[in-house]
Amino acid sequence: MFVGRYMTANPLTVPENMPVQEAEEIMRKHKIRRLPVVKGEKLVGIVTEIDLLRVSPSSATSLSMFELNYLLSRLQVKEAMTKNPRTISPEATIEEAALIMRENNVGALPVVENGKLVGIITESDIFDAYIDLMGLRKTGTRVVIDVENRLGVLAEVTEVIKAHGVNIISLACQCKEEETSGEVVLRLDTQDPKNLLAELEKRGYRVVHVTGWS
Repeated sequence: MFVGRYMTANPLTVPENMPVQEAEEIMRKHKIRRLPVVKGEKLVGIVTEIDLLRVSPSSATSLSMFELNYLLSRLQVKEAMTKNPRTISPEATIEEAALIMRENNVGALPVVENGKLVGIITESDIFDAYIDLMGLRKTGTRVVIDVENRLGVLAEVTEVIKAHGVNIISLACQCKEEETSGEVVLRLDTQDPKNLLAELEKRGYRVVHVTGWS
């Protein structure tokens, strides 16, 4: 799963010298919360709704409406934007994008290829990728089992599932290296996993949780 598949291609951009009021209007009109900022064809920043609010005069100001409008007309996007934002390649994985965004506390990354802005990926796009990865839009059964943290355990579990003629929609494993056990979360393409679960428990695997998914 790569950034290029989930990003918004050819995103709206604003020049760095655009008045803040105009940038706010673009965000409202298109129902977006951030805009890449360019100087010519070069990406120089990114600006968000919060950035624009931060530089705008407070509602508690003593300035007159005329003075407020004059001040806002002179404020430019470059005074509010984050300069030289972190970027990512369209060939990067979704996991890389998620990690960069989380570690840098940002909600979006401009996507750059060969020095050119080609897209933007946001936290909502990451959620979409996760939903697809986990098969959350497919009907089936979600099963959590407790397993030993040892070599070959996943192969054994999947072999039992295969023997019962059940397809695996998705599989996730949480086994920390220093721990002796962990959990495997399976989404199975069946509404009736009773015999399969009985076989797993017979083989020593503890079924922690089972729920239908539709």
